[in-house]
Amino acid sequence: MKIIDLEPGDPRLESELLPVLRELRPHLTPELFRDVYENGHPQGLRFSAAYADEDGEGADGGCVGVAGWRIVINTSSLKKLYVDDLVTRETARSTGVGHALIAHLEAHARAAGCYELNLDSGTHRTGAHRFYLRERFDIVAFHFTRELKPLGQ
Repeated sequence: MKIIDLEPGDPRLESELLPVLRELRPHLTPELFRDVYENGHPQGLRFSAAYADEDGEGADGGCVGVAGWRIVINTSSLKKLYVDDLVTRETARSTGVGHALIAHLEAHARAAGCYELNLDSGTHRTGAHRFYLRERFDIVAFHFTRELKPLGQ
């Protein structure tokens, strides 16, 4: 497996990474994804893509996993690598892709001097929760959200 970090403007973002990311974030259109990355990159947003080996079992060498992430500095964690998105193509699940992406992100976090690697996961994603627990993540908080309507609506 090969994991690479992709910069804004890389044509592989839309042609290879986005189809996998849409398995987790189906609302993303190419235009919206481009806008998010162009505006998020100056704020630290990065994307990593995992590619299957050409000789991997049932693999065609295509993108099989995606991680969207950023380094965050705050008062609670001091410095952490926060994972916005972590998804393995449905046909490649349970093949080590998620584990490899987490190891890749942990290497980035350690190199940056982070104290934590963390993420949020929707309450309905119980399969993902089992995976995170196997990967030695702890459940340490509740995440609360208040939806805000645009002004004038």
